[in-house]
Amino acid sequence: MSRPSSSQKKTVTMRDVARFANVSQSTVSRVLSGVEGGIPIGEETRRRVLEAVEALGYYPNLHAGSLRGQKTFMIAMMIADIGNPFYHPMVRAVQDVAHAHRYDVMIANTDHTREGEEMFIESVIRRPVDGVIMVPYHVAEEELEHLIERTGAAIVVLGQQIRHPQVDVVFGEDDRALYEATLWLIREKGHRRIGFIGVTEGFSVGARRKAAFLKALQQEHLPIDLELFIVGDWSVESGAWAMQKFLSLPNPPTAVFAINDLMAIGAMEAAQSKGVRIPEEIAIIGFDDIPEATWVRPRLTTVAQYPAEMGRQMAEALFERIQKKYTGAGRRFEVPCRLVIRESV
Repeated sequence: MSRPSSSQKKTVTMRDVARFANVSQSTVSRVLSGVEGGIPIGEETRRRVLEAVEALGYYPNLHAGSLRGQKTFMIAMMIADIGNPFYHPMVRAVQDVAHAHRYDVMIANTDHTREGEEMFIESVIRRPVDGVIMVPYHVAEEELEHLIERTGAAIVVLGQQIRHPQVDVVFGEDDRALYEATLWLIREKGHRRIGFIGVTEGFSVGARRKAAFLKALQQEHLPIDLELFIVGDWSVESGAWAMQKFLSLPNPPTAVFAINDLMAIGAMEAAQSKGVRIPEEIAIIGFDDIPEATWVRPRLTTVAQYPAEMGRQMAEALFERIQKKYTGAGRRFEVPCRLVIRESV
């Protein structure tokens, strides 16, 4: 039996479960709470209730009833890849702000998958928290609406693609920064044939950054060569594989732009393993400015984001809502990006 998506579960209530199982709401409540009262519940009735819960995708609303109005002193944070150093200072900043308010932080890792993001939403619905911080790659506004309706929790997200009227957004203008960095590669460094390591356009950030790269090429009247666009998966390994593909071309690129530093570092390692000199024979630029960007040799030119500042801003906005210091419409906070020039270009 397939599990409904978060948006499909929007209107499922205990009444729906009772109707599906052909029992009373009080019976559903007793089955789910484990409290039978004076009248025992038969196994056939219990089975029908549990099958209805599974079929409809119902989750008991733990925020209702006895928990309503009470603080849990817990917030939940969803990140895309706990192994990516980009997220480490962000998580630390959130924890620092939360601990200053005497709150704990529950951290979930999604591995960039829609399933992981949906599981996080379901977990927050099942377990009460006072606020939620998310770095979503797949979650859309309607799923955020579902989460707000079911929990009433304050929500802050990272990502300019989110525009929900009740959700605060922290973002960097990554598309503008990538566009300007590509123009710098062309105008200041003289590169006319540039490889691009992106990700599937199922990621809004991947589509956004690719569009910015294409805009820069078009503005400079450079041809769009499809063999210079390779799809990675955010990892070092995919960056290395992409570079191997570029170097196997009859006319390799003179520069490569990877949309995160891990893929850029993988590309560097693959080029160096082939004896290709960086930047003399091929220039490489990344995005994020993770600590490893200064550890590799040559040091990586990259577009810096500031994850610690992003984390601090998200947490402070969240606690303003938790403490009712701000109750208005969703706000947008920009954390600027900047090009950091090092030796790989």
